[in-house]
Amino acid sequence: MSAERAKHRLVEWLEDIAEREDRAALAALRGSLRDGHAYDALPLVLPCLGAQAAEWQEDDALLLAGLFGLHPAPGRDTLPQALRRIWRGPPISEGVETRFQALLNAKRADLATHLRHAVSLLAARGVGIDWDELYEAIRFWDHPADRVRRRWARGFWGEGRDGDESEPAQSANHAKAETQP
Repeated sequence: MSAERAKHRLVEWLEDIAEREDRAALAALRGSLRDGHAYDALPLVLPCLGAQAAEWQEDDALLLAGLFGLHPAPGRDTLPQALRRIWRGPPISEGVETRFQALLNAKRADLATHLRHAVSLLAARGVGIDWDELYEAIRFWDHPADRVRRRWARGFWGEGRDGDESEPAQSANHAKAETQP
């Protein structure tokens, strides 16, 4: 997210409830991720969207709010950057790359499950994320040009080791392929 762009009203509200430590609201948001409970968070989320919000906008907001309820920790890193930090260690965590690849390949219908796994991993490691960027990614996940997925791939694999952009990062799968005859 660029520094000039204002945060979405929903993200500002989510960060505010985290700052106020509103446990009831966070529990309701978290609970909305359970099957059959997505609409439990509508009373909390709808005021941030406006009366003219389309159903898909409500669905995107509910997903983001539920994920935020799991891990109410704002940060500067995008989700792929945060996952990359865990993947590169220490200790190096090879399973992160596999999960990230599954996330990139996820269809819209499966996105919530993959994001829930990714956010839970970040929560377990105490790594915050840029919730506004995640919201934009969710909203444009199915864009025909796959801009979100390409941007996320660059955020995960595109930087060199330890932020040195002159040396491309090498995935474990790519390294294995190079060493085989």
